Parts: sequence; structure tokens; C-alpha cells
Amino acid sequence: MINAVLVFNNNGQPRLTKFYTQLDTSVQQRLISEIFTLVSARPPSSCNFLPLPPLLAPSSSSAQESNDAPSLVTYRHYATLYFIVISTSTESPLALLDLIHVFVESLDYLFEDVCELDLIFNFETLHAVLGEMIVGGVVVETGRERVVEGVKAQGKVAKRPVNERGRGVGSGIWAGR
Repeated sequence: MINAVLVFNNNGQPRLTKFYTQLDTSVQQRLISEIFTLVSARPPSSCNFLPLPPLLAPSSSSAQESNDAPSLVTYRHYATLYFIVISTSTESPLALLDLIHVFVESLDYLFEDVCELDLIFNFETLHAVLGEMIVGGVVVETGRERVVEGVKAQGKVAKRPVNERGRGVGSGIWAGR
């Protein structure tokens, strides 16, 4: 099960925070800060998987035996954004990396060379893409074409003004990959 999906920019500002498990707001804020600190300090050549920080580690032995307890942080850094998934041990880390990749590909397709400002000003589309892929913490779709079709069917795709379409290749999220 997926417990949370987070997106940060390089400065640690959250661009998306979606929690699928109930947490106090103060714990969420501390978790967001701690996760970004851990992920951003890692060199680009390091593994994209981390154990869950002590802040959310299960406190009782019965919770540790449960398969629903969050235990893994999977992330991917694209240009100026970090895409982070917090999950249980039942999820495959490689499948989560693929999920992140499909999420980014879907956004890139919908926004035609997505950048951080697209995510800020069109958060409905960002949430719609995530909603097509994950429902209640369970991955329901990993095909980019079906995700894009579902978002377009909802009418959640924002159109950019004509003068912004000519930004040039490499100015979006895929730049610096």
C-alpha cells in the first residue's frame, strides 16, 4: 500500500502532498521536512530507496508485524523536482520507481514539456493524474496512455497561452535528467 506521495522542488518547497493514511498535521509537517532533508542530501549516484525515517517507524511490536505499516521511501529526482513515494513493505521498490516514471511521463505528455510552474498553477491536473494512478493508496493504473485518457475525459487538462508554447525543448522537467 502507498501511504503518501510527495513532490518537492530543489529548495524543499512541497508542490504536492497526498497522504493516504491518517496522520496528525504536525507529524505530516515534520515528515515532509525530514524526508526532503534525507533525499536531497543523497548524491545522484546513490540508490533511490531509503528506510522510513524514525518519525514514522511503528512504535509497537504489533504494528511492526503488520504489512500495512509504512516502511520504505522511494524517490526519483527529475531536473528541479523530487518525486517521493512512501509505502509499505508489500510494494515492490522497482514497481514504485516505474510508477514515478509513468507519473512524470503523463504530466510531461499533458503539459507538453512540463515544468514546475505547470504543477503550481495547474494543481487540478496534477491531482487528477495522481487520482487516475492511485486510489486509496492502491495502484490502479500504470499505463501512460490510459492515465492521460482518463484525465482528458475528466476535462482537467489546462491549456497554456500560445506565447508559452515556444519555450523550446529541454526547458521542462526532463531537462537535466
